[in-house]
Amino acid sequence: MIRKLSILVLSLVAVVPVFAMDAARSEAREVVALQKGETLYVFKDGRMAKESKFGSVLHLKEGEIVQTVDGRSITTVGNEVARLHLLLLKGHGN
Repeated sequence: MIRKLSILVLSLVAVVPVFAMDAARSEAREVVALQKGETLYVFKDGRMAKESKFGSVLHLKEGEIVQTVDGRSITTVGNEVARLHLLLLKGHGN
């Protein structure tokens, strides 16, 4: 019984990181991988936010041009720092 319970707990602990980014990704219309390991979140209203490869929210300048992994250039709209920060905190609270 104890063995089954410990296996259940270990399997749940392994699944938790999968849901950590779920809140931000579910709110975003599109999630784009950028060069240098960064991630661009395009929300449903067209505004954008950028996350570093380490998981922190980065400041965006209005009209900044970012390069995607596949070589596309995207001109940014908005600077949703607070929005992404709250979503990432919400996601880590799961």
